[in-house]
Amino acid sequence: MEIAIAILVILLLIILIIYNSLVKSKKKVEQAKSGIDVYLTQRFNLIPNLVECVKAYAKHESGVFEKAIQMRTSYMNSKSLAEGAILNAECNHIIALAENYPELKASEQFLNLQKSLSKMESQLQAARRIYNNEVTVYNTKISVIPTNIIATLFKFKEAELFELETAEEKKNIEVKI
Repeated sequence: MEIAIAILVILLLIILIIYNSLVKSKKKVEQAKSGIDVYLTQRFNLIPNLVECVKAYAKHESGVFEKAIQMRTSYMNSKSLAEGAILNAECNHIIALAENYPELKASEQFLNLQKSLSKMESQLQAARRIYNNEVTVYNTKISVIPTNIIATLFKFKEAELFELETAEEKKNIEVKI
Protein backbone atom coordinates (compact mmCIF):
# COMPACT_ATOMS: atom_id res chain seq x y z
CA MET A 1 0.00 0.00 0.00
CA GLU A 2 2.78 2.44 0.91
CA ILE A 3 4.64 1.55 -2.27
CA ALA A 4 1.53 2.28 -4.36
CA ILE A 5 1.12 5.67 -2.68
CA ALA A 6 4.81 6.47 -3.21
CA ILE A 7 4.56 5.52 -6.89
CA LEU A 8 1.41 7.64 -7.26
CA VAL A 9 3.09 10.64 -5.59
CA ILE A 10 6.16 10.27 -7.84
CA LEU A 11 3.94 9.97 -10.91
CA LEU A 12 2.00 13.09 -9.91
CA LEU A 13 5.26 14.97 -9.35
CA ILE A 14 6.51 13.95 -12.80
CA ILE A 15 3.23 15.08 -14.38
CA LEU A 16 3.42 18.37 -12.51
CA ILE A 17 7.03 18.98 -13.58
CA ILE A 18 6.24 18.19 -17.22
CA TYR A 19 3.11 20.37 -17.16
CA ASN A 20 5.03 23.30 -15.67
CA SER A 21 7.76 22.86 -18.30
CA LEU A 22 5.14 23.02 -21.06
CA VAL A 23 3.53 26.12 -19.57
CA LYS A 24 6.92 27.85 -19.30
CA SER A 25 7.71 27.04 -22.92
CA LYS A 26 4.31 28.29 -24.05
CA LYS A 27 4.84 31.55 -22.13
CA LYS A 28 8.25 31.98 -23.79
CA VAL A 29 6.56 31.63 -27.19
CA GLU A 30 3.99 34.27 -26.20
CA GLN A 31 6.74 36.58 -24.96
CA ALA A 32 8.70 36.16 -28.18
CA LYS A 33 5.52 36.83 -30.20
CA SER A 34 5.07 40.01 -28.20
CA GLY A 35 8.60 41.05 -29.18
CA ILE A 36 7.74 40.63 -32.86
CA ASP A 37 4.57 42.63 -32.32
CA VAL A 38 6.54 45.50 -30.76
CA TYR A 39 8.91 45.72 -33.73
CA LEU A 40 6.11 45.35 -36.29
CA THR A 41 4.16 48.11 -34.56
CA GLN A 42 7.19 50.40 -34.47
CA ARG A 43 7.92 49.72 -38.11
CA PHE A 44 4.32 50.26 -39.14
CA ASN A 45 4.16 53.50 -37.16
CA LEU A 46 6.75 54.83 -39.60
CA ILE A 47 4.41 54.14 -42.53
CA PRO A 48 2.49 57.46 -42.41
CA ASN A 49 5.79 59.38 -42.48
CA LEU A 50 7.10 57.27 -45.33
CA VAL A 51 3.85 57.62 -47.25
CA GLU A 52 3.82 61.41 -46.89
CA CYS A 53 7.44 61.63 -47.95
CA VAL A 54 6.97 59.44 -51.01
CA LYS A 55 3.53 60.78 -52.02
CA ALA A 56 4.94 64.06 -53.23
CA TYR A 57 7.13 62.23 -55.71
CA ALA A 58 4.77 59.45 -56.69
CA LYS A 59 1.27 60.89 -56.89
CA HIS A 60 0.10 58.30 -59.39
CA GLU A 61 0.92 55.52 -56.89
CA SER A 62 -1.62 56.72 -54.31
CA GLY A 63 -3.49 53.39 -54.37
CA VAL A 64 -0.40 51.64 -53.00
CA PHE A 65 -0.19 54.09 -50.12
CA GLU A 66 -3.88 53.87 -49.28
CA LYS A 67 -3.63 50.08 -49.28
CA ALA A 68 -0.62 50.22 -46.93
CA ILE A 69 -2.43 52.52 -44.52
CA GLN A 70 -5.52 50.28 -44.54
CA MET A 71 -3.35 47.23 -43.89
CA ARG A 72 -1.57 49.05 -41.04
CA THR A 73 -4.92 49.90 -39.44
CA SER A 74 -6.05 46.30 -39.85
CA TYR A 75 -2.85 45.02 -38.24
CA MET A 76 -3.10 47.47 -35.34
CA ASN A 77 -6.64 46.21 -34.65
CA SER A 78 -5.93 42.48 -34.94
CA LYS A 79 -2.22 42.12 -34.03
CA SER A 80 -2.18 39.06 -36.31
CA LEU A 81 1.36 37.98 -37.23
CA ALA A 82 0.07 36.82 -40.62
CA GLU A 83 -1.25 40.31 -41.38
CA GLY A 84 2.01 41.72 -40.07
CA ALA A 85 3.96 39.65 -42.58
CA ILE A 86 1.75 40.87 -45.43
CA LEU A 87 2.09 44.48 -44.31
CA ASN A 88 5.86 44.09 -44.00
CA ALA A 89 5.97 42.95 -47.64
CA GLU A 90 3.91 46.03 -48.57
CA CYS A 91 6.42 48.27 -46.75
CA ASN A 92 9.19 46.68 -48.79
CA HIS A 93 7.15 47.37 -51.94
CA ILE A 94 6.80 51.05 -51.00
CA ILE A 95 10.55 51.32 -50.40
CA ALA A 96 11.25 49.67 -53.77
CA LEU A 97 8.74 51.99 -55.44
CA ALA A 98 10.35 55.03 -53.81
CA GLU A 99 13.78 54.02 -55.07
CA ASN A 100 12.52 54.58 -58.63
CA TYR A 101 12.48 58.33 -57.99
CA PRO A 102 16.03 59.80 -58.01
CA GLU A 103 14.92 63.10 -56.44
CA LEU A 104 13.35 61.18 -53.57
CA LYS A 105 16.45 59.08 -52.94
CA ALA A 106 18.35 62.33 -52.37
CA SER A 107 15.78 63.62 -49.88
CA GLU A 108 17.18 63.75 -46.34
CA GLN A 109 13.78 62.92 -44.85
CA PHE A 110 13.47 59.84 -47.04
CA LEU A 111 17.01 58.72 -46.22
CA ASN A 112 16.29 59.05 -42.48
CA LEU A 113 13.07 57.07 -42.86
CA GLN A 114 14.88 54.44 -44.89
CA LYS A 115 17.55 54.11 -42.17
CA SER A 116 14.87 53.81 -39.49
CA LEU A 117 13.04 51.15 -41.48
CA SER A 118 16.27 49.28 -42.08
CA LYS A 119 17.05 49.32 -38.36
CA MET A 120 13.53 48.11 -37.56
CA GLU A 121 13.92 45.35 -40.13
CA SER A 122 17.13 44.14 -38.44
CA GLN A 123 15.45 44.15 -35.04
CA LEU A 124 12.45 42.36 -36.51
CA GLN A 125 14.71 39.66 -37.98
CA ALA A 126 16.29 39.13 -34.56
CA ALA A 127 12.88 38.95 -32.88
CA ARG A 128 11.69 36.50 -35.54
CA ARG A 129 14.70 34.24 -34.91
CA ILE A 130 14.02 34.29 -31.16
CA TYR A 131 10.33 33.55 -31.70
CA ASN A 132 10.98 30.72 -34.14
CA ASN A 133 13.55 29.23 -31.77
CA GLU A 134 11.07 29.31 -28.87
CA VAL A 135 8.35 27.81 -31.09
CA THR A 136 10.71 25.01 -32.15
CA VAL A 137 11.60 24.22 -28.54
CA TYR A 138 7.93 24.26 -27.52
CA ASN A 139 6.77 22.16 -30.49
CA THR A 140 9.54 19.65 -29.85
CA LYS A 141 8.51 19.35 -26.19
CA ILE A 142 4.90 18.59 -27.07
CA SER A 143 5.99 16.04 -29.67
CA VAL A 144 8.36 13.83 -27.67
CA ILE A 145 7.56 11.06 -25.21
CA PRO A 146 6.50 11.35 -22.36
CA THR A 147 5.77 15.06 -22.64
CA ASN A 148 3.44 14.51 -25.58
CA ILE A 149 1.11 12.47 -23.36
CA ILE A 150 0.79 15.32 -20.87
CA ALA A 151 0.50 17.87 -23.72
CA THR A 152 -2.36 15.90 -25.26
CA LEU A 153 -4.05 15.47 -21.89
CA PHE A 154 -3.96 19.21 -21.21
CA LYS A 155 -4.66 20.18 -24.86
CA PHE A 156 -1.41 22.00 -25.67
CA LYS A 157 -1.39 22.86 -29.38
CA GLU A 158 1.59 23.35 -31.69
CA ALA A 159 2.57 26.93 -32.39
CA GLU A 160 3.28 28.17 -35.92
CA LEU A 161 6.64 29.47 -37.04
CA PHE A 162 6.67 33.08 -38.20
CA GLU A 163 7.77 33.55 -41.78
CA LEU A 164 8.51 37.07 -42.90
CA GLU A 165 10.03 38.15 -46.18
CA THR A 166 12.38 41.05 -45.54
CA ALA A 167 13.73 43.44 -48.17
CA GLU A 168 17.16 41.79 -47.91
CA GLU A 169 15.72 38.30 -48.37
CA LYS A 170 13.65 39.60 -51.28
CA LYS A 171 16.79 40.99 -52.95
CA ASN A 172 18.55 37.64 -52.43
CA ILE A 173 15.63 35.84 -54.07
CA GLU A 174 15.61 38.29 -56.99
CA VAL A 175 19.37 37.87 -57.46
CA LYS A 176 18.99 34.06 -57.57
CA ILE A 177 16.25 34.29 -60.18
